[in-house]
Order: sequence, then C-alpha cells, then structure tokens
Amino acid sequence: MADTAAQQLRQAVFLDRDGTLVEERHYLSDPAQVVLVVGAAQAVRRLQGAGLAVVVVTNQSGIARGYYTEAEYRAVADRVDELLHAEGVVVDGTYHCPHLPGVTGPCDCRKPGPGMYLQAARELGLATRGSFYVGDRWKDVLPAVRFGGRGILVRSGYGREQEPLVPEELEGCVAPLHAHGEVMVPALHGPGHPNSRSPKVVVADDLTQASRWIVSASIDGVR
Repeated sequence: MADTAAQQLRQAVFLDRDGTLVEERHYLSDPAQVVLVVGAAQAVRRLQGAGLAVVVVTNQSGIARGYYTEAEYRAVADRVDELLHAEGVVVDGTYHCPHLPGVTGPCDCRKPGPGMYLQAARELGLATRGSFYVGDRWKDVLPAVRFGGRGILVRSGYGREQEPLVPEELEGCVAPLHAHGEVMVPALHGPGHPNSRSPKVVVADDLTQASRWIVSASIDGVR
C-alpha cells in the first residue's frame, strides 16, 4: 500500500521566485517592479504540460528585516500570479519563509531547510524524491541532495556569481548544459564514471533551458 501511495504522488518542480521566475530586485516590495524573466511563463507551461507540478518556494527575509510587511509581500505575490495568469499559466502553489535566524530565531522553512518543500508535498500530494529543485542560488538547489531529487542552477539573477562557488556537498556532482540542452558530461567525470550520465545538479542559462532539460529528463526517467 505504501508503494502504491508513493506512485500516486506527483513529481514537482520546486521553483525559486526572485532571479529565477521574476527579474531580481533587491528585496522586492513594489508590485509595479515585478517583471517576469523572459520566457518564464512559457517554461512553467511547458513543465505543467509534461505533467509536473510547479511550486514557487521563496525566502523572504525582508519581512523579518522590516524592509516590507507580510501584506506588501502578498501584494507582490499577487502581481506575480497576475502576470502569469495573463499568459495562461497558474502555478500549483506558492510558499514563502518570512524568517531570518538572527532576528526571528531558527526555523526549518528557510531554504535550504526542508520546511516549505514538506509542506507543499503534504498539501499538494507531491513527491519530494525524484523532483526538481531550481533557482539562482545554491541554497535553492541543495534540497535536491536532501530529498534525492535533481537540482538546476540557473544563470539568471545571482546565478552567474554563484556558479563557481559550488558547495562542498555538491563537489563533483555539477555539470553545465550545452546550448542545445545536453549535459556536458566530460566537464563532470571521465568516461565510465558511474555518475557520468546523471549529475545531481545541472547548470542552465535560464528557466527556459532548465524547463526543456527537466521535461526531457522526466520523460527519460533520469533521477
């Protein structure tokens, strides 16, 4: 029964917001400044069309820092949804962490912590294992290690700055994508290496390229 229940859970793409889905703004608090990354709506549509749930998970420490209120965060989140809806897209869920350990104390929801992912999985019937974890910072990608999924670092937002700063947990497990979406295996491992065809994390130019790779990987059963 447990195996059957697990098989019924949907695979998901857990998607960072700022710098990945929308253009990076330093502590975004004004709905008028919300701009979707080029191709982002189409990327979400592509992922959902492949049967994947798309869930936005975002750290919003600006609330704890006093830079904006919960209501102002909600106004921005509503604007993101509005822009996506205008493109015929509705994400499956949006979760945020308003905390900052030095101000509000420790929490389990601030990425790369598991809280938001587990909440989404519980509420939306999603599998964390085998799902995809996408963002422009390594903390967006690291949950893939915890949950047994695949991570995708995008070079939009802070991604290009983050790319050379590979965390110890991911050393030897990261491979960039070619322009056409193939994994650049030789950059990761030599021929015959057990991980040479299936890196834990790939690096994509943007959400468009990431979505194409994810769809291909999910069809091929790459985990």
